[in-house]
Amino acid sequence: MRKGCFLFLFFITLSVFAQQEPNLSRYKTTNEKLKVWLKYTNVFLDSEDYPKLLIAAQKGIALSKDHPAYKSRFYFLKGNAYEFNNNQNKQACVNYELALKFAQKARHLKNETSILMRLSYAYYALNETSKRKQLIAHIKQVLDTTKSTYTKSVLYGSLGEYYLDNAEYETFISYQLKAINYKKLLRETVANDETIGVSYSQIAAAYTKMKQYNKAIEYLNYAQPYIQTSPYVSAFSCNYYLQCFVPLKNLDSIQKYYRLVYTFPSKKDSLFLNLSFANRSVSEYYANEGQINTAFSYAKKAVVLGKKSNDEDIIMEANAIMGRVLYEKGEYKKAIETLKKASENALTYDKESFVNINKKLSQSYAALGLWKEAYHYNEIYSKYNDEIMQESAKQSIANAEASYQNKTKKQEIKSLSAQNTIKNIQIEETKKQLLFLVFGLASVAIIGLLLFKQSQNRKKTNQKLQVLNQELDEANKIKARFFSILNHDLRSPVSNLIHFLHLQKESPELIDEATALRMQTKVISGAENLLSSMEDILLWSKGQMENFKPHLQETPVAVLFDETEKHFSGIENIEILFEDPENIILDTDANYLKTIIRNLTGNAIKALDKTPDGKIIWKAQKENNQTCLSITDNGRGGTQEQFKALYDDSEVIGIKSGLGLHLIRDLATAINCKIEVTSKPDSGTTFTIKFLK
Repeated sequence: MRKGCFLFLFFITLSVFAQQEPNLSRYKTTNEKLKVWLKYTNVFLDSEDYPKLLIAAQKGIALSKDHPAYKSRFYFLKGNAYEFNNNQNKQACVNYELALKFAQKARHLKNETSILMRLSYAYYALNETSKRKQLIAHIKQVLDTTKSTYTKSVLYGSLGEYYLDNAEYETFISYQLKAINYKKLLRETVANDETIGVSYSQIAAAYTKMKQYNKAIEYLNYAQPYIQTSPYVSAFSCNYYLQCFVPLKNLDSIQKYYRLVYTFPSKKDSLFLNLSFANRSVSEYYANEGQINTAFSYAKKAVVLGKKSNDEDIIMEANAIMGRVLYEKGEYKKAIETLKKASENALTYDKESFVNINKKLSQSYAALGLWKEAYHYNEIYSKYNDEIMQESAKQSIANAEASYQNKTKKQEIKSLSAQNTIKNIQIEETKKQLLFLVFGLASVAIIGLLLFKQSQNRKKTNQKLQVLNQELDEANKIKARFFSILNHDLRSPVSNLIHFLHLQKESPELIDEATALRMQTKVISGAENLLSSMEDILLWSKGQMENFKPHLQETPVAVLFDETEKHFSGIENIEILFEDPENIILDTDANYLKTIIRNLTGNAIKALDKTPDGKIIWKAQKENNQTCLSITDNGRGGTQEQFKALYDDSEVIGIKSGLGLHLIRDLATAINCKIEVTSKPDSGTTFTIKFLK
């Protein structure tokens, strides 16, 4: 089962897809070729096509002569091909060692991290104790010097697994919890979440080894939210639950998780591995309960499925339970044959299983009266059982020392407590003397607190009044703005109408019939446009009185120009032109912009009061990917001082002065516009409205 932990840690990030072999001649540089070929090689790893992975990785090694980083990666993939294709661990180990050499040469920490993780397992599988011990020392050096969260998340896990293999469970748990903490700092992905779930499951397995089953279940429950997306990992999790509920004799939970294992889809090897392990656990439960025939039927399934998995660890465990069941059935010769098969690899994978197997071998030979063989296996059992007991004793001693230290500290506390009692009597007298003083100080403090509270309440009231005054001031400003808008936008059209009416009444002789008809039509049109403008402005004013803020929407410039042309249709002797060749559409508040346009047009008309052949041109265009509206007149022009209100906040407006440049600037700012002016004496003036991004 140990191998399974490593496998699902490695494969949870993989996905399956196909790809054509790339034509490397299309790429100029070696670096480009290597990048493409590495991507292609990873396809075979993802699809678990290990024969093709081996070929592709070998070609990658040949391509990456002077590129140690790529060479380390291809050697690593070649090691994967051997390791995961029928556990060819010797060849895998050779390639991992070469991969580590080139990763260190290239100083490629991420490659080195992956290689160290797999090499540690390869040494474990080959029982290379000395090499693995040296590798662990190197891993500790890397962890002491690196700041990489990813490296720490991986290598603390590998370090923990080393101590798990050596039955140093508390040390393992300590390192694995560190690994989990660093994994939680990485970017949240499904793959990373699943590795967190796997780490919690491994901690649960350690508690199972220590026979702390309820603690193991607690950590398995921690793992569940992280592994919900992976049926592969969930199947292993079910088997960990079975390991806990079998010794707890919880049959309902055993049956629940046994059935659940069969519901998870998986690849054939992992499917057989999980099913074999589940049947082994259930067989153990019924063997413990003395229901040997039932235990035998589950043990048979465990052995058959274990052989299909091709996993030596799971086969060993299946043979171990079968050997025990055969012994309980009284079939001692078959038990011995099966137990010997289990014994071949048991010490490599699980010392506790090795001890139990040799115990059953000794008992089986004794039952047949073969005392020499029984003694031999009993010696093996005793030797390794003593080692396990010593490891357990070390832990017990450590716990006992901690308990002794706690008792010593408690005794010291009792002694100090007696001394403190005497001192407390003396202090009690002093307390009585201080009581009246404290009471007096408390009274002063209460009075001070009440005064402070009163002061705070006064401040809060003043702050509320300031807020209300600010709101009132803002409301007055809004009212002034709208009066100014109404004054400016309506005053000029009304004055034009009055001018026409006075001229018609007081000097009718100056007007011929054609002119009178034209002026009458113009008066009617002007009145209608004025009425439309009044309705437009008043409706806008009503909607804006409580909250003077723009409401952005798509507004065609052509509509704005059309309404402006109608608004100023009564103007005589001045030609007003509108140019919008690109049919520009703005994302703005139409009412704000119409007010600005009307004001600038009105100002331009005033500037042309005594100018013959007066002309005003409105243009809409885009310059440098920025939309601009500009108005140009051919009037007298002016100085920068006359346009100071566009830039100076100290310039104020009033009803008599109309809307004013100051308010134009405020409205433009509200809709994210900037107004620029260019004016030359006797050459006219241009106002440009630029819409900022």
